[in-house]
Amino acid sequence: MISRADSIGVFQLESSGMRDVLRKMRPDRFEDIIALVALYRPGPMANIPSYIARKHGDEIVDTMHPRLEPVLKETFGIMIYQEQVQQAAQVLAGYTLGGADLLRRAMGKKIKAEMDAQRDTFVKGCVSNDVSASQASAIFENIAAFAGYGFNKSHAAAYALVAYQTAYMKANFPVEFLAASMCYDMGNTDKLNVFRQELLAQGIDLLPPDVNKSGRDFLVEYQSDGALAIRYALAAIKNVGASAMGALVAERAEHGPFRDLGDFATRIDSRAVNKRILENLVRSGALDVLYGNRAQLFEGVDLILRHAAVAAEERSSDQTNLFGSEEEGGEVQITLPKCHEWSTLDRLQNEFEAIGFYLSSHPLDAYGPVLERVGVIESGTVAAIVEARSDPGRVNLAGIVGASRIRTNPRGNKYAFVQMSDRSGVYEVTVFSEVLAEARHLLDSAEALLIRADVKVEESGVRLIAGRIQNLDEVVANAANGLKIYLKDVSPVSTLARVLSEHARGRGRVTVVVQSSSKEVDIGLPDAYQIDARIRSAVKSLPGVVDVRDI
Repeated sequence: MISRADSIGVFQLESSGMRDVLRKMRPDRFEDIIALVALYRPGPMANIPSYIARKHGDEIVDTMHPRLEPVLKETFGIMIYQEQVQQAAQVLAGYTLGGADLLRRAMGKKIKAEMDAQRDTFVKGCVSNDVSASQASAIFENIAAFAGYGFNKSHAAAYALVAYQTAYMKANFPVEFLAASMCYDMGNTDKLNVFRQELLAQGIDLLPPDVNKSGRDFLVEYQSDGALAIRYALAAIKNVGASAMGALVAERAEHGPFRDLGDFATRIDSRAVNKRILENLVRSGALDVLYGNRAQLFEGVDLILRHAAVAAEERSSDQTNLFGSEEEGGEVQITLPKCHEWSTLDRLQNEFEAIGFYLSSHPLDAYGPVLERVGVIESGTVAAIVEARSDPGRVNLAGIVGASRIRTNPRGNKYAFVQMSDRSGVYEVTVFSEVLAEARHLLDSAEALLIRADVKVEESGVRLIAGRIQNLDEVVANAANGLKIYLKDVSPVSTLARVLSEHARGRGRVTVVVQSSSKEVDIGLPDAYQIDARIRSAVKSLPGVVDVRDI
């Protein structure tokens, strides 16, 4: 698993740079992990390519002197650890353990007077052990060059052991391990999104938040087919608070699941659950199990909270409910304001604001295969392109802006680091001044964008530099010929006509396919329409629409 660089969540081994090294190194022993922990820091990193080449037999192993072979054999002739400095001084120059430690400290401090004194001692000791003075001096210089940033092996070994233990847990109990990891990073949205992408890669379902099934923390849950999944934590929803969600879960555990919206409003603690908390529970979909229309729930938040406050008073005064009508059995019905359900895109955007990433689906899903038609690739495939090509060149990426950081260079030119998301995850694009000036208004919008980016391979990893930024809908409109809309019967026709009328005056053709038990009827509409993500999203969300496909 480690050799595949499948190390997200593994202590010390999960950064993108570290995973790149793992792919190349293909560790097959515990000592490789110790060495990597010691090498993967500024300075020692320069030795990583040589370590990998020597490990795989592509470079000759040079231990500088036969007596150093036992000291450096484990690390293929490369001096990695402070302990190796001390051992080399012992076996070559006859240092005592205490004297060898003084040598190590002198090399680390690089104080000239101390270094000159140690050089004389080292060379004299080597000469007395039949090592020539010139060779001894060269070995001293080699050791000194390393010793300034040498890592303590016992420290690296302790780190490597924890890395191996966490890797063992991931390899053998992946669902439980990732659920625990997500609990640990519950307050870090970026890290939770990384784990979400890892779950997708592992084929593990991340179930949406649910006030009747979610815990305060992330939970492992059995699905109907027996497979394990992770249920999203209530406390991981933005701005809800662990204590309030803990109280909600405790109420459910004591008195059973919430039966409906009225029961929920009656039982929640109005002192712990405020307007912002309830709004984000609605946005995230946590209340879908009680009422399906999120727009109505959102508009009715104040009503629900008033009911909760009155219900709390009634529990102590035993008065009649003022805001709902009691039905038989003591159940309370809350009448929510009438309003249209959110469109798919609005639903996803609200979900994004509550969770910090797109959980149920992604706005780019609405574009379907038309993205391939305009040459868009997913950001998750960039690494493979870099490995396959010596010059990765330019790629087309689509995405939604998550955040942007604008900076000014010493010459007064502005540039930006823009965080984007697509269906395979989150990626960052660097936008320099000329492109930024042209596309600033697009970066400030919530629209889907097409990024034509140059792929640059640097020491720190892969860097994407924007060469052009466009509104994705405008690009797609020129590539999509139209839509084919599949209906299960004629019931959605009138609503569909209204939605289409809002997107008239375009160039895309629309065909409606009505399905029946015996045949399909294709109806080509006479008008042309503007085909974009919003029309796809709006049509897909209509009850009775089976499928929407680009043509």
